[in-house]
Amino acid sequence: MPGRNLSRDEAQQRASILAVDSYRVRLDVTSAPDPAAATFRSTTTVAFRCSQPGAATFLDLLAPAVRSVTLNGRSIDPATAYDGARVHVDGLAAENVLTVEADCAYSRTGEGLHRFTDPVDGETYLYTHYEPADARRVFATFEQPDLKAPFSFTVTAPAAWDVWSNAVHEDVVEEGAARTWEFAPTKPISTYLTAVVAGPYHVARDHYSRELADGTTLEIPLSAMCRKSLAPSFDADEILGVTKLGLDFFHEEFDYPYPFGKYDQAFVPEYNIGAMENPGCVTFREEFVFRSKVTDAAYEGRANVILHEMAHMWFGDLVTMRWWDDLWLKESFADFMGSYGLIGARTRYSSAWVTFANQRKAWAYRQDQFPTTHPITADIRDLEDAKLNFDGITYAKGAAVLKQLVAYVGSEAFFEGARRYFQRHAFGNTELADLLDVLEETSGRDLKAWAAAWLQTAGVDSLTPQVTTDAEGRITELAVLQDGEVLRPHRIAVGLYDRDADGSLVRTGRIELDVTGNRTVVAEAAGRPRPALVLLNDEDLTYCKIRFDAESLQTLRAGLGDIHDELARALAWSAVWNLTRDSLMPARDYVALVLRFAGQEGNIGVLQSLHTQAKTAVDLYADPNWRAEGGRLLADGALRELREAVPGSDHQLAWARFLAQTAGGAEHLGLVRGLLAGSARIDGLDVDQELRWSLWLALAAAGQAGDEELAGELAADNTASGKRRYTQCLAARPTAEAKAVAWSAVVDSEELPNALVEANIAGFAVPAHRDLTALYAAPYFKLLERVWSERTIEIAMRIVGGFFPHSQTDEQTLAEADAWLDGHPQAAPALRRLVLECRDDLARALRAQACDRA
Repeated sequence: MPGRNLSRDEAQQRASILAVDSYRVRLDVTSAPDPAAATFRSTTTVAFRCSQPGAATFLDLLAPAVRSVTLNGRSIDPATAYDGARVHVDGLAAENVLTVEADCAYSRTGEGLHRFTDPVDGETYLYTHYEPADARRVFATFEQPDLKAPFSFTVTAPAAWDVWSNAVHEDVVEEGAARTWEFAPTKPISTYLTAVVAGPYHVARDHYSRELADGTTLEIPLSAMCRKSLAPSFDADEILGVTKLGLDFFHEEFDYPYPFGKYDQAFVPEYNIGAMENPGCVTFREEFVFRSKVTDAAYEGRANVILHEMAHMWFGDLVTMRWWDDLWLKESFADFMGSYGLIGARTRYSSAWVTFANQRKAWAYRQDQFPTTHPITADIRDLEDAKLNFDGITYAKGAAVLKQLVAYVGSEAFFEGARRYFQRHAFGNTELADLLDVLEETSGRDLKAWAAAWLQTAGVDSLTPQVTTDAEGRITELAVLQDGEVLRPHRIAVGLYDRDADGSLVRTGRIELDVTGNRTVVAEAAGRPRPALVLLNDEDLTYCKIRFDAESLQTLRAGLGDIHDELARALAWSAVWNLTRDSLMPARDYVALVLRFAGQEGNIGVLQSLHTQAKTAVDLYADPNWRAEGGRLLADGALRELREAVPGSDHQLAWARFLAQTAGGAEHLGLVRGLLAGSARIDGLDVDQELRWSLWLALAAAGQAGDEELAGELAADNTASGKRRYTQCLAARPTAEAKAVAWSAVVDSEELPNALVEANIAGFAVPAHRDLTALYAAPYFKLLERVWSERTIEIAMRIVGGFFPHSQTDEQTLAEADAWLDGHPQAAPALRRLVLECRDDLARALRAQACDRA
């Protein structure tokens, strides 16, 4: 498989003969402030050994031009050595020094070296993002995780800038209008983990110290940075406070000193993902710098990401998977440790497992029911496969399974296994067997069968209680029925809930047991009074979908919001949403539950999930003939709860945002316009800039926002965020012209940066405009292969997933998707996977609509 898409077989062959000793990378980005400058100079010198002298190999490089290639002092003609994606060299010696000088391209897609100019002050900012394989856009590299090496970076940048990389800088030399930054060599790390951040960033600094067991003191310089124009909103003290709590916690649990010297955290513009664990220089999306009021769920989410990336310093950076098949060895662990750490590190976010149960696992359940689902340990044939595997299986399902593993082997055995894993494989690469070996040592359990069931098979099991009682209402038998293609061993708790004197549903009994096979009797339940609610997987110990017996479901319909414990309540909400998605509960029944009980929901993160899911239920899962009524009910409910919410509370803000999402009638839109104009007021509600854009989006989607009004709002908020929101509003207008402009801006040009591609797609795809966007279903299927071949994979994925006609929930659109899949069996597997998953979502919506009609 030649070209850009490196295959696993090629990587294995290259690693079998090569060992890399060092990289020295020189970058000259002094041209970056000039918008007309498309490229920067990159010079890579890599020292490596070859076990088969005389053999040939290649380096990976995506660059507009290669100036020179020199191997062991021998000049090689770039015209013959470079094919546009690889630098080919032959006649290798036992020890080699290869230098490649190239002109590499500044990026506007968030891949490679991304360049951004701030509209507020005209300042230019750079940062890199590589995972899984975009370091080759910045320097010549052996682009695979198992060819680790120390890296030494030298960066020449404008004199007014600061520069950061993975290691500390050893020297800064003034050269007129430029400064050259020399960085110390890193520890051995993988290419995708290297990083450069450069620009006039605002910086906050701190320090962390810790006494180690050997009597020495570990000193870690800390910094956090963002664009200068965001500095007034930058709560660095909060960010660095969580950072220090995390460092304490991970040192206590892992017993391996942080190995990368310093700890910088850069919040950067137009970032494609949440964050990236570059050792010593973590990058985050700058939306985590909150310029307007957000709910506490947003602060919890940011803290979770901070700890997630910190866990990677050990799981992923210190010890790295050999190939992307074992991506879970870092991502599942980091996802688990993000939630575990919020509680273990004694942060103020004590509801982390509630958020995990209600939000992260919803992502896993959805991904695991696609026809493209895969085991946690996946079969990754090439880099395109790897890119798509950063999904709900690798992250959230893997984390849920690790939570089950902790319940299965015990937390001390689990963490002692982690400690041995780090000691044994520090700065190396591992596979599944390496982890199982240490966990078997510490737990005394044979984990091969457990791993085969949980890590090497796909799909989600369903657990359902079966309750029989005698004439006096006592349980004669309680059994757990398991349904699924793979019947796994589950360690679960069964919660028995009844009403107390105050009318709350509280747990009156808890039974912990192992569930195996298709039917397991809960022996301890016999003789107990029949409870109002039987909640399987209480405390969320395992990964499964939970169902209910008829009486328990009736209890939920009458009083779901009365469940006192917030985790149990979150599990119940998750379960009824799964029933809705699986066409076992009509969408209008789910909407009724939300309208009846969401106002009682105390957990703000759960409430925001309910808003999202209720909107999806109406837009996609409800009978189209009831859709308008359902939308009106949601808007009426949002308005009612907004007026009743505690003034100034997170819940008030959440309901205001939900009103903006659902507003459609004259009363709702009139209030929206009044809030924007200041003629209407909700006591305690601060209509700040972000909320203003949400309200303008509601008016734009309803056709009630004029060009001059939107332009005026942009003039008042001439920021990067304002430009994104303005672009989305323009695309969200209900006119054929607005949809055509948004479509063309994304499909017919490569000029838009990643953030504006996303904004145009989001505005274009307003579900209520399905009649307007229906015209684009046929063109969509015609452009798929062209987009996949011409665009970077990040942008191609956004176009393929974003422009799929999701809201065209009809048999004709399903047939068009099937026709494309049937007619393009040789299309890139990653492209087919994306289309197949969108097609499956559409089929699920049609089944749910049939359920709702019935």
